[in-house]
Amino acid sequence: MIERVHEHIISELGTNSRTDTIFILTGIILNLLVLAINSGIASGGGDASTMIVMFTLVALLIVVNLIVEFGLLRGRQTRVKLLNGLLKMYKDQGVADYYDQSLLSDYRMRYNLFMFGVLFIGLVALIIPFVLLGT
Repeated sequence: MIERVHEHIISELGTNSRTDTIFILTGIILNLLVLAINSGIASGGGDASTMIVMFTLVALLIVVNLIVEFGLLRGRQTRVKLLNGLLKMYKDQGVADYYDQSLLSDYRMRYNLFMFGVLFIGLVALIIPFVLLGT
């Protein structure tokens, strides 16, 4: 039975990683697309209808980035719970010494970097078109 629980936790960790990858890629790709489209609109001056498109894309950018950030926060929390369960299982089985506990802080740092990267690209995608619009 313990083997099945172990397999299940490992499977959940894999699913967690894939989900986080989708969140990260979605955030980055959308941010870059909105940056390109809104920069094009802003550099062309734009009439009222193109400005509506620009502000609609800004709203989309904000909502999707919030979803990505919250998704990554939940992913980090899920990973910690799964790894803590795995470590407890390893301890109960007498093999906990083979798992370096510093990996937990490494995962936390990695999540923070991913979240910062997505957020920073989103801020750039938000600010640059308005700077171009003002020039």
